[in-house]
Amino acid sequence: MANSLYQWMITGIIALLHPFYVSVIEIQHNATEKNVDISVRIFTEDLEGTLKKINNKVDLIHPNDQSLNNQLINSYITKKLQIKIDGKVYPLHYVGYEQQQESIWAYFDMSNITSFKKIDIDCSILYDFETNQINIFHIKEKGIEKSYKLDYPKTSVSFDF
Repeated sequence: MANSLYQWMITGIIALLHPFYVSVIEIQHNATEKNVDISVRIFTEDLEGTLKKINNKVDLIHPNDQSLNNQLINSYITKKLQIKIDGKVYPLHYVGYEQQQESIWAYFDMSNITSFKKIDIDCSILYDFETNQINIFHIKEKGIEKSYKLDYPKTSVSFDF
């Protein structure tokens, strides 16, 4: 019993000393509206650290220039996240972002998609910030949900429906 408690304490201390670098990308097809909705959740501190390499005036928590933040987030994510549906690249249309607790949620959509059988994703979000980065995907099409964990340095994953 004491040995088990000791192992949990060591694991907890390591977790505190070694933070997690995770983003979550949710992709959901909306057949009624014929579009695909994309939500990208990134820890605010990680995204801001990455964006400051591009422009050191960015401030996601207390923004002085909301349009600059929108421009930087849109530009960064659209460069780092490419989506092909049934072999065709669809542009990501930036909807906006919001801060929720310690995370930034960035929203995108893709139009004129009635259904799909395959989705190919190339993603390197925050790979330029941290080599321990993990990007988790949740894809939903026709009521079927599939998930995948993409670890650095791997950048691509495909889903068949």
